[in-house]
Amino acid sequence: MLQFFMQFLKHPKTIGAIAPSGKALAAKMMVPVNFARARCIVEYGPGTGAFTRELLRRRRAQTTFILIEQNEVFFQKLKKELKGEQGVYVIHGSAEQVNAYLSAYGFESADYILSGLPFTSLPKQVSERILEATQKALGEKGRFITFQYSLAKQAFFQVYFCLTGRLLEFKNIPPAYVMVMKNKESGLA
Repeated sequence: MLQFFMQFLKHPKTIGAIAPSGKALAAKMMVPVNFARARCIVEYGPGTGAFTRELLRRRRAQTTFILIEQNEVFFQKLKKELKGEQGVYVIHGSAEQVNAYLSAYGFESADYILSGLPFTSLPKQVSERILEATQKALGEKGRFITFQYSLAKQAFFQVYFCLTGRLLEFKNIPPAYVMVMKNKESGLA
C-alpha cells in the first residue's frame, strides 16, 4: 500500500489513484471474461497486481497472459512475483505497443484486454494512441474491459468502441465503473 502511494506521489498522471484497486473491483472486472475460451489475455497497467492475481486464479493453464507495465517499480515487483509462472509474460513498456507484444508471443489479437490505466489523467494524445492500438489488438471478437472512477471518458471511448456493458462496483474506494467494449461493426480504424 505504501509503495503504491509513493509511486502515486512520484507519477500522479500515470498512476491515477492513491491506493490499489480492491478485491471487489478485481472480481467485478472478471465478470465479462469467458475464461473457458480465452487464449490470450492482456492487462494494461497491472500496478501491484490486484487484477493480475484474480486473472491468474481463474485462467486456464493454456491461456497466455501478457502484462504491460510502464512503471519501473511495479514492473520489477511483478517480474519477481510472477517468475516461473507458465504462459505469463511481464513487459516493461507501453500499452501503445500492444500489437508488437502480441506478435512477439505469436498472437494476431487478444481475446480480452483489461486496463487499469487512468485515462482521465493521461494526456489525450497518449490515450488516443493506446485506444487505436487496442482497436487493432482486439480484432473482430476481442473485448476491452476498463474501469474508471467517473463516466467522464465514456464518450471518448465510444469514438473507438461500442459499449457492450457497464457495471458499477460500490465496494471499491472510490466506487468505480467497469466498462466493457468491442470494436465497432464498421471495422477497425
